[in-house]
Amino acid sequence: MDEKLQQIKSSLQEEYQKITSLEQLNDWKVKYLGKKGLITEVSSMMRDIPNEQKKEVGQKIQEVKNIYQQLYDEKQEALEDEVLNIKLANDAIDITLDGVKLKPLTGAHMIEKVIEDLEGLFISMGYTVEEGPEVEKDLYNFEMLNLPKGHPARDAQDTFYIDKDEILLRSQTSPVQVRTMLKNKEKEPIRIICPGKTYRRDDDDATHSHQFTQMEGLVIDKEISLADLKGTFDVVAKHLFGSDRLTRFRPSFYPFTEPSVELDISCFNCGMKGCSICKGTGWITVGGAGIVHPNVLKSSGYDPDKVSGFAFGFGIERLTMLKYGITDIRVLYTNDLRSNSQFSRRDV
Repeated sequence: MDEKLQQIKSSLQEEYQKITSLEQLNDWKVKYLGKKGLITEVSSMMRDIPNEQKKEVGQKIQEVKNIYQQLYDEKQEALEDEVLNIKLANDAIDITLDGVKLKPLTGAHMIEKVIEDLEGLFISMGYTVEEGPEVEKDLYNFEMLNLPKGHPARDAQDTFYIDKDEILLRSQTSPVQVRTMLKNKEKEPIRIICPGKTYRRDDDDATHSHQFTQMEGLVIDKEISLADLKGTFDVVAKHLFGSDRLTRFRPSFYPFTEPSVELDISCFNCGMKGCSICKGTGWITVGGAGIVHPNVLKSSGYDPDKVSGFAFGFGIERLTMLKYGITDIRVLYTNDLRSNSQFSRRDV
């Protein structure tokens, strides 16, 4: 056994000097410590050694293993350093070369920019952003918003129904408001915005799309009035379209608010003198709003005698087209990145 161990020690030290690559080092490891390796074979012979000699023989075998492991570690470190140095030399960067200017394909999408801009504004005013499912129940999309059976908005020509008259693609983001009011078990004040996709049966053209983006807002607290709504809308209009923007309310009708108003801003294109954008009126409608209807508050567990609120809604595509001077809504959905890049840094 001693002679065999001495032969292994001599051979592994001799072969160690000839190893010049990691591949050779791996082969060397297999030769000595593989399943049929020389050191492995000697170790397996321990079962035939008399008990009184096992300790001494075991120590000698371990000594050979230690010598091997030390040589292996030294050679592995040296070879890996060599490989790394070669790689660094080949991949070296000449810092004296002229830089190459890479032209970005495009910027953020216009709709995304407007949404993020508005989210930042509302968050700064204490609002939180809420989301909900796009496949919605009739209960949340219509009934709890004071839209009774038979209301024109329920017409199949306007709404995409999935399962008879119960499951549909939401036609507005108002269901998110309902869900938020319902999960607010303590009926504490609410101040939220709900951005998201909505769907309605419509013929796609330059100003209409069957899929569009809404951002609705809801505030519920004590003594909320139209004055609070007007102040909020004024901040949004000036933020999006300039500090000289004027705002006004016009009476309207929505089943879920009473009173209801149209949200108008003064035309930024003609200075209220009349143009094609404002259709000669000097004013542009950008959304709808109103005081939350008492029936909506009751259905969600609020006492309309103790609290009130306002709700508003903007069509993001509408705001985007006005902000960036886009005349065809289909530009917003094209897959041609060049269409988006021309608006990526424009700010009206």
